[in-house]
Amino acid sequence: MIESEIKEFERMYAMVMEYLVTYSFQVVAALFILLIGIWIAQKLSKFIFKLMQKHKIDITLSTFVSNVVKALFITMVVIIALGKLGVSVTPFVAAIGAASLGAGLALQGMLSNYGAGLAIIATRPFKVGDTIQVNDVSGLVKSIELGVTILCNEDNVEITVPNKHLVGEVINNSFEYSLVEGEVGIAYDNDPHKAISVIAQVLGNITAVTQTPRAQVGVDNFADSSISISYRYWVPTTDLIATKLQVNLAVFDALKVEKIEIPFPQRIVTINKNEQED
Repeated sequence: MIESEIKEFERMYAMVMEYLVTYSFQVVAALFILLIGIWIAQKLSKFIFKLMQKHKIDITLSTFVSNVVKALFITMVVIIALGKLGVSVTPFVAAIGAASLGAGLALQGMLSNYGAGLAIIATRPFKVGDTIQVNDVSGLVKSIELGVTILCNEDNVEITVPNKHLVGEVINNSFEYSLVEGEVGIAYDNDPHKAISVIAQVLGNITAVTQTPRAQVGVDNFADSSISISYRYWVPTTDLIATKLQVNLAVFDALKVEKIEIPFPQRIVTINKNEQED
């Protein structure tokens, strides 16, 4: 038993030594090509990234392109190294092609999101910090990734939107601001010009309300019990709720100080005395 194992070991040792003697230069050349190729791939990836950043191309797109170039270059180097060792690379290429096709079909949804992400980064319909609304979803753009875009609404809730739902859709972009609309009713015996002036002054005194575009105040409609005064103003999306609450309270206090009445709904009923006697 021991003698047979020793003979087997000697046979394997002889085969390894014969392989090293015969193919030693090919192995060294393959390792050299592989190491040099990896080094060049890293340098090339960094060069492409810095070049794209120099031309102020989006960092997400720059990272993606540099990584793809690096992966493709290393794959090419590995194929060349295997060829140096005498390994036929044709089956590997066929296997990679078949695997790529299968992966593409299995990850079709994910790849469509990645393609849409590249389109967003390239065309830049919006950027980080903008306020967008699409498909009844709105919020401040927190980050743009290859697969998804993350929004943050006025309640500080993160909304993750797959990029394929953003490309080809109608996007409303109000940049870093959001529009707020308010309405208050005043009594018919009050002066609407005075009420409009008071509300405009209130909006002008609140820091969060932007001056460009300017706030709008005016008569919106004539209701049954009051004249409806509407006011519209722009605020940073991150301060939307807090500013809206502040403005509403300030408008109420200012109208109260100016003795402008905010009536409650009422109905006037007229009773005919003659019909009552009958």
